[in-house]
Order: sequence, then structure tokens, then C-alpha cells
Amino acid sequence: MANSFQKTLVILKPDSIHRGIVGEILDRFEQKGIKIVGAKMIKMTDLLLDKHYAQHKGKHFLPRLKKFMKSLPVVLVVLEGLDVVRVVRNMCGPTDGKNAPPGTIRGDYGMSISANIIHSSEDLKAAKREIGIFFNKNEIFSYLRPDIHFYYDDGEI
Repeated sequence: MANSFQKTLVILKPDSIHRGIVGEILDRFEQKGIKIVGAKMIKMTDLLLDKHYAQHKGKHFLPRLKKFMKSLPVVLVVLEGLDVVRVVRNMCGPTDGKNAPPGTIRGDYGMSISANIIHSSEDLKAAKREIGIFFNKNEIFSYLRPDIHFYYDDGEI
């Protein structure tokens, strides 16, 4: 595939597990033509959360966020596609579900800033860092979708 294909990390947060909407959310990405190249369910730990949210160290909301993220397992997913970091961020919508437009994941399922269904990497640098926190190289797979031409122009793949 072309060099413009990227990988990004998505975390389906405890509220998506509790509400039973993991499959619906993953289906949105697959229907868009984005490949799932890695997936697993884990229970978050303080160590993992401190690494993942390092940029928020010392902020007032971090203890509450960590408590929420440890309340149930999460589903970690590595997605791959053309300009996938930007595309996935747009599909997720703004952090505050109350302000997220209908049609976005947070707009359709969320009403909160903290319990906001999903995390997606903010840029390519963050995606590489975050994937490295949660996945080993042997947990990320490469394969071709036979229907790829229905999602991308021939010049893009």
C-alpha cells in the first residue's frame, strides 16, 4: 500500500463496554473502509494510564479519569487506512458529546466530556507512541481487504 496509509489507536472506553456498543462502533470503521489490524481487551492499570496520559500529569481531572478508565475493561484497536488519524478523529467527533454533531460517534452516543465513549490518537506522532504503549509488533497484522478498490481510488492504494 502507498506510504500515505497510516495506523492509529482507538480505545473503546468503559462506557462503550457497559452500554454494549463496541460492535456498532467497530462496524462504523469497517464500513468506512478502515482496516482493523490489531485488537485486544485489557484492564487498564495505573502504569499504563500514566504512560498514556503523560501529557495530563498533574491536571485536576486526571485522578477521576484514571478511576473511570479502570472501572471496566477497555477494547484497544489499531486501525489502518488512508489519512486514518484525521479520518478517525472526525468520525469520533469533539471530546464533549453534548457538542459533537449527530453522525459522529460521540454525537450519537455521548453526553459527557469524561465518559465520552472513545479515544483516538490526536496526530501521527501520538498514534505511534500510543500504539507502542499497548501493542507489541507481533500483535499488529498486515493483510489486504479484497474490497479495497471500493473504498479508495486506484492511485491511492
